[in-house]
Amino acid sequence: MIDRIAVSGYRSIRSIILQLGQLTVITGANGTGKSNLYRALKLIADAAAGRLGESIAREGGFESILWAGVKKNKKDPVAVRLGFTADPYSYCFDLGLPVPMHSAFDGDPEMKRECLWRGVGMDPKALCVDRKVRTLRCRGGSGKWEDVDLPLSRHGSMLSEYSDPFNAPELVVMRELICSWRFYDTFRVDADSPARRTSIATFTPVMASDGRDLVAALQTIFEIGDADGLLDAIDDAFPGSILKIDCLDSGLQASLQQPGIKRDLTASELSDGTLRYLLLVAALLTPRPPALFVLNEPENSLHPELMPSLAKLIKKAAENSQIVVVSHSARLVELLEEDDVCVPIQLEKVGGETVIAGGDLLSQYGWKWPSR
Repeated sequence: MIDRIAVSGYRSIRSIILQLGQLTVITGANGTGKSNLYRALKLIADAAAGRLGESIAREGGFESILWAGVKKNKKDPVAVRLGFTADPYSYCFDLGLPVPMHSAFDGDPEMKRECLWRGVGMDPKALCVDRKVRTLRCRGGSGKWEDVDLPLSRHGSMLSEYSDPFNAPELVVMRELICSWRFYDTFRVDADSPARRTSIATFTPVMASDGRDLVAALQTIFEIGDADGLLDAIDDAFPGSILKIDCLDSGLQASLQQPGIKRDLTASELSDGTLRYLLLVAALLTPRPPALFVLNEPENSLHPELMPSLAKLIKKAAENSQIVVVSHSARLVELLEEDDVCVPIQLEKVGGETVIAGGDLLSQYGWKWPSR
């Protein structure tokens, strides 16, 4: 389980450390930086998957993700630093500006430092793998530092560019762990949403982030997952309704039988809120739970009366995965906070900087970024 997340120099976040629990709920007014925290976590996952450069480019380039406020110390380097502590391994990286080479790509970031260490507290003895710009070294099986002859790319992560189960098994473990994280942002539920179409009849224990294989994911839950939990989740939200899945020549089609309606309604006919709820059900009741779920505003398009049902789904999923929920809904936050394992975090803006509301200074200490 992730113990802490540290973010420095990212958009509205000058420096922040979040203490996470099994279920963490992040809330705050519009513009306080909730989405920035979500994106920061996603950036770590993109680094492990080899998409760091592409992800930063989609956000407008390195300059657009840098801390936008005034530096407290003018000598501080230009940097975006992200990391987390966990058991058994922890990880962080430091992105900065490269040495100018008179290239059209001088604006791309450079990986200045990247560290993976054993345990929560980082000290030289706990380091397993250490990268400084283009130089990579590992402890190896002997426990002694060994240099790795590998031409690392400028903004690629060592997690995605180096794999050696003998000399650096920790990298393999960490990459697989981070790549198992699942992010579900705002699902499309408009008339052209992929979730409204039939699904290819293929085994789907993990639903795609856009829900294009919704029906196949639901059928997979029926066959190898918590089928009773799926039916209960539907009945809890829409009493008396029954979910059906039919095999057609074009693929799998979902429909909902509802009291008082003579015919079943297919996914293409369901309301936006009903379809979104089905998407959340398929995501959270996955037969293959990830180490971490990150949900960004899951309450969108849902009627307030569905908040108790959604809260039950999230709490049930938290029995098997660590969950971070970013939410605007006071009702959903209130329901989730009723659980003893829930850690509530409220953000606010102070002088343009994202900070934890009511947070004490001690909670922001205990993390030290490695030097360049």
